[in-house]
Amino acid sequence: MTFNIELVLFGVAILLFFAILASKISGKIQVPALLLFLIIGMLAGSDGIGGIYFDDYKLTEKISIIALILILFSGGIESKWSEIKPNLWKGLTLSTAGVFISAIVFGIISAYLLSFSWKEGLLLGSIVASTDAPTVFAILRSRKVGLKPEIQSLVEFESSSNDPMAILLTVICVELIISTKISSLYLAGLFIWQIVWGLLAGFFLGKGFIWLIKKFHLEYEGLYPIMTIAFAFFVYATVALTKGSGFLAVYVAGIIIGNGEFLRKRSITRFHNSLSWLMQIVLFLTLGLLVFPKQLIPLAGTGLILSLVLFF
Repeated sequence: MTFNIELVLFGVAILLFFAILASKISGKIQVPALLLFLIIGMLAGSDGIGGIYFDDYKLTEKISIIALILILFSGGIESKWSEIKPNLWKGLTLSTAGVFISAIVFGIISAYLLSFSWKEGLLLGSIVASTDAPTVFAILRSRKVGLKPEIQSLVEFESSSNDPMAILLTVICVELIISTKISSLYLAGLFIWQIVWGLLAGFFLGKGFIWLIKKFHLEYEGLYPIMTIAFAFFVYATVALTKGSGFLAVYVAGIIIGNGEFLRKRSITRFHNSLSWLMQIVLFLTLGLLVFPKQLIPLAGTGLILSLVLFF
């Protein structure tokens, strides 16, 4: 398949400009910028005025992973440990028991409304029960929502640490659907390992990065942000390959780095804030392109009811 690189770059530039404009007006119309990014992507898609046909779920998954790594890393860098520490156990409780309760309630109601089996309903509930970290970080950090610092830190920590529970519930539901035996001891061990290894690896790798950046001074200032990007990818890949929660590890490593003292810290923080915004735009534009609005119309009523269930 051939394509014109100039046309591709033109299209990318137009989408980015519209996304930036959307972020400018989002506050005035009291609508989250990420929702506007999603709508722009839908308008640019095959059912919209842009006519861009995109249905590559595997590519979307890869883009989402890369974006989420950098968004969580940036969120960790900007977080203050003094505000997170008092809420550590509260956050872990919400990211485990909270996700479990949401999955059960949503699963039962969705099974009834969509005529699914209870196993299929619980699978759907497990998939959607965890909060979306990019959305949480973007809304709390880009707008003055009036939350107390400790509440904001609690919500941010919960959104970055709920992946292990969501993964565990999803694995259980898949195994129940395909009717294979799976050890409850194995599932419990997997859950504990994901959280504990994610926390420990993020902590020690973050400490190691601070030592490294103090020990080796780079000749060019522009290399420091590149070094942090490489480090964020390294943390995620290392922990994920060893069956831990890579996203949790990245967020914890970001917290450690953000609360450390080293050369070029301010410029690194500013860089990752900008990079985080770029990743949010790319992620939600891509998700918007993946949506076919015509396919949503028959499910709009049920989808709205399920959305309200999830809200409450």
